[in-house]
Amino acid sequence: MSLKIHNTISGDKEIFKPIEPGKIGMYQCGPTVYWTQHIGNMRAIVISDLINRSLQYLGNEVNFVRNVTDVGHLTGDDDSGADKIAKASEKDNKTPEEISSFYLKKFNEDAKKLNTLPPTNTPKATDHISEMINFITVLLEKGYAYETELAIYFDVSKAKDYTRLSKQDIDELITNAGSGEVTDKEKKSPQDFSLWFFKTGNHANAIQTWESPWGEGFPGWHLECSAMSKKYLGDHFDIHIGGIEHIPIHHTNEIAQSEAANGTEFVNYWVHNEHLLVDDGKMSKSEGTSYNLDDVMQKGFTPIDLRYFFLQAGYRSKQNFTWEALEASKTALSRLKRQLMSIESEGEILPEIKAEFIELIEDDFNLPQALALVSNVMKLDISDGDKKATILNFDKVLGLELDKEDVSEDIPEEIVLLAEKRKVAKQEKDFETADKIRDEISSHGYVVMDTDDGFKIEKK
Repeated sequence: MSLKIHNTISGDKEIFKPIEPGKIGMYQCGPTVYWTQHIGNMRAIVISDLINRSLQYLGNEVNFVRNVTDVGHLTGDDDSGADKIAKASEKDNKTPEEISSFYLKKFNEDAKKLNTLPPTNTPKATDHISEMINFITVLLEKGYAYETELAIYFDVSKAKDYTRLSKQDIDELITNAGSGEVTDKEKKSPQDFSLWFFKTGNHANAIQTWESPWGEGFPGWHLECSAMSKKYLGDHFDIHIGGIEHIPIHHTNEIAQSEAANGTEFVNYWVHNEHLLVDDGKMSKSEGTSYNLDDVMQKGFTPIDLRYFFLQAGYRSKQNFTWEALEASKTALSRLKRQLMSIESEGEILPEIKAEFIELIEDDFNLPQALALVSNVMKLDISDGDKKATILNFDKVLGLELDKEDVSEDIPEEIVLLAEKRKVAKQEKDFETADKIRDEISSHGYVVMDTDDGFKIEKK
């Protein structure tokens, strides 16, 4: 294996050397389950899936862990604000467990629709409170943490090379920490971060709390990932994946507390994905551009159309989402599937083309070029059977379900009739009526999608 990975902590593309040859431990910061994840979040999930598939394709056994945060993630990045789960619970008049269960189910459904492989383990924060308490106990015993009346904090001044991931200047960070209200007068430094919040002060009315040796409370968000990665991957593992927004605080704090508690290097390779833009701007709820997978499907696209779109940009590049770009992806994917389906039998996987594919994914997971190679294979002067066999082999990484026909389930007759009426309305350019019919179909639990041959109906 000649895999090279861009390592955020060094800033260089490095030759990948697993801790144990042929076996790779990989962790991804997963969803905070208080809302439906938008397509930017789902791009990160597809990216981790592509990396996981690539590593397996190269002959590795991957222990892929992606956590679920269902407590402790506050609305502020600096130990401030309300717990996101609790806030959603109050807003929707449901228990935290009902909120997290509902949105976790939705997330898992969306991830499956995007044809992502399930991780090896998906630990929930609330199922690992004892591991977090043990972690804090070690940090206190080693002198890396201290207790106040409001919380237990990690003492950043005792961390080794605290900002080596973010490359920030620690003195400048402390100077520019802000002049807002300091909620804990006993906190030694603005950079110290919470490991455990007590059920007092701003959190006196916290609705998710547990008993601990120091008092009733709940864990800090950063602590959760360190405790759960330790349980499922050990003190030291190969790859940690996440969005670039996690670099300066969340991942920096994970490194500090993990290396302090475990006495060893935390992670060898840090892999960070860039953001998804919409119409060249940041996704915004207020502007109606924070799209989720349901929005995509209601526009007549399939989740695999979206996956194809995601494949066209490298994980370290920003990607700009537009409906026109998604339409182009849909067209390209549909053409490719029709070409492959027209080939009756498979031939042989071409070793020289497979070697080229491997070279691309070993170059820091260059999936856009790997996808372009598929188009090049279709143009080669070789047998159609060999083309099909080779491309379907590549699809083990791409995950575009190129061997599956678009077959809809048995759909109720009334839904089909509604879809027919929508088709007529669109032909007559009565788009307002067409949209109303689409929404009515959606209210019955189905999605109608336009295709080159008319329309397709799927269950949500």
